[in-house]
Amino acid sequence: MNSHDRVFALIDGRPVDRVPLMPITMMFAADLIGRKYLDYATDYRVLVEAQLRTAERFDLDFVSCISDPAREAGDLGAKVRFFDDQPPAFVETDALLADKSNLSRLKIPDPTSGGRMLDRVQAAALLKERIGSEKIVEGWVEGPCAMAANLRGINTLMLDFYDDPPFVEELLAFVTEVAIVFARSQRDAGVDLMGVGDAAASLIGRPIFENVILPHHKKLVAELRGMGLKTRSHICGNTSKICEARASIGYDILDFDSQVSLQLAREKMGPDPIILGNIATVAVMEQGTADDVRRAAAECQRASGKNYILSAGCEVPRTTPMENMEALCNYAHP
Repeated sequence: MNSHDRVFALIDGRPVDRVPLMPITMMFAADLIGRKYLDYATDYRVLVEAQLRTAERFDLDFVSCISDPAREAGDLGAKVRFFDDQPPAFVETDALLADKSNLSRLKIPDPTSGGRMLDRVQAAALLKERIGSEKIVEGWVEGPCAMAANLRGINTLMLDFYDDPPFVEELLAFVTEVAIVFARSQRDAGVDLMGVGDAAASLIGRPIFENVILPHHKKLVAELRGMGLKTRSHICGNTSKICEARASIGYDILDFDSQVSLQLAREKMGPDPIILGNIATVAVMEQGTADDVRRAAAECQRASGKNYILSAGCEVPRTTPMENMEALCNYAHP
């Protein structure tokens, strides 16, 4: 059973030979091949080489196009700052939609016409060319709440939920369509699974998530499934209060950060959803020992049950010791 077959079997409810291993590596991967993160985030060839080398070095079950959350918003016209060896960042003080009326003038970009969305599509195509069906090729889009925050500004958006619900609904509908178009281009380039990152969704309360954000996730997942893609939901932070809601959306894989008790998540969601995570990125992966990693992995698997994918709770820190990554790998490959 190769990596591709293993992950698909788990998603389809069939037996697997071992626990799949799918930790997010970005800065760690760039450092592994000795390249600055600016190169990783702006040149698909560097990203592909780093992902392939990392997947080979630690026998991961996937390679990913993930790099930063600024691609869609940047191509829409949002101001983005680039750094030599850190991820790109939005200019929060000069948000694209600081004036809400600008939303009516925005058009969905063509991901194949240029810009940073095209760079990710090119990464997907090259990863598929290089890896074939040996491992999962994962694409990535920003989720509705995250992309809305990237255009409006996170603090302003939080006020909008109360001050201007109709505008929020219009904005979420627009960014969901952007995600669908971007995902389709990555699908056409060869990805097998689409990751959806929605970090901002952990900052809102359960009622807003369920009533405002969730319907747009459901639409996105329905569209992704219609494209023949498997799906993965990644929300950083404490999502304990929205476990049941996340499970109801229909994602094939649900990532949980280390702030969430996997035992509690499993109790709330039942035995069927696939849990990915949630070894502490700093306390264990970066600052712990190899034995700490092995113990945390065993506890995560015990709490999650059979429908489990091994990973840190979020991105593996770039300064994670090699022996800790090796411990993660060795746990998955007993």
